[in-house]
Amino acid sequence: MTLTDLPNIGPKLAENLRQVGLDTPGAFRAAGTEEAFVRIRAKVGPGACFHQLTALAGAELGIPKKALSPERKAELRAFFNSLQKIE
Repeated sequence: MTLTDLPNIGPKLAENLRQVGLDTPGAFRAAGTEEAFVRIRAKVGPGACFHQLTALAGAELGIPKKALSPERKAELRAFFNSLQKIE
């Protein structure tokens, strides 16, 4: 299985994950959504958006990002907003 076999992970997001050392689905899942996103923002581009964060969260769970629960989306929004305040 490759990164692009995960839901929501296209060639660009897969390349971003590879650039931060998460080159397999197992490595990505071990790091987790938030850690992967922080690495991408630090190393690939600080402009990584909320949609990329939700795509990663869905991929970690093996579901389309639109299937994330409202609770998980709220957690992700709070996490994303906390990053905005740090910058």
